[in-house]
Amino acid sequence: MGPMGRTTDRIHTERVGGTAVLTVDAPDQRNALTLELSAQLAGAVREAERDPEVHALVLTGTPPAFCAGANLSALGEANEEALRAIYQGFLAVAQCELPTVAAVGGAAVGAGLNLALAADVRLAGPDARFDARFLQLGLHPGGGMTWMLQRAVGTQQATAMTLFGEVLDAEAATRAGLVLRTVPGDHRELLDAALALTRPAAEAPRHLVTAVKDSMRRTRAMDKHAEAVSLELIQQLNSLESPEFAAKVAAWREASTRQ
Repeated sequence: MGPMGRTTDRIHTERVGGTAVLTVDAPDQRNALTLELSAQLAGAVREAERDPEVHALVLTGTPPAFCAGANLSALGEANEEALRAIYQGFLAVAQCELPTVAAVGGAAVGAGLNLALAADVRLAGPDARFDARFLQLGLHPGGGMTWMLQRAVGTQQATAMTLFGEVLDAEAATRAGLVLRTVPGDHRELLDAALALTRPAAEAPRHLVTAVKDSMRRTRAMDKHAEAVSLELIQQLNSLESPEFAAKVAAWREASTRQ
């Protein structure tokens, strides 16, 4: 039985303005992902995507850990189907149409590192730690970790972490580009910083937010600037015809006439 008599680990969801905060809430297990928690996380992400009032996600873990990886007993009995079931939580984050921020206040280990990497942006608290750990457990990395990590920090740093066991604290992760910035203070201050970061997306038209994120995904795979110009042109023309843009222009014109 957990603290205060709680018996059930869960994914806790809270709405703060236009942002959904998803918390892996299994502190007795250092927020390790079981099959059930992974399924709950995937469901919570899909629910946020279906909610027209949610424009962004913040993902975190109940202190002191962020996520200690996949539950080892679940891994010990895993076949291909079970492994894919364990992946589904962080893959739902990686595939989310909404912008996502991971607020990493403690250890992100193994599949927990995957969970952090799945977010678009990572903020770290002073006690954050990023640890691939697969090799030390006698496991090959899974869930696309080698792809995500190399894209986040480059081949050399990713090799040091996956093959040589280098663990990054918050400051080292920030220097490596794995983390946008380190937020001093406690977990509440880290969450406040993550919510502040998402506020512009939370307050913007949802269809525009999802369109911009989709364009960023697509242009990232393009080789030529001209291809990106053509793709963005279509989306920009669509936004020029939106009622939200018309309202902004009308407000600007009204303000200009008053001056």
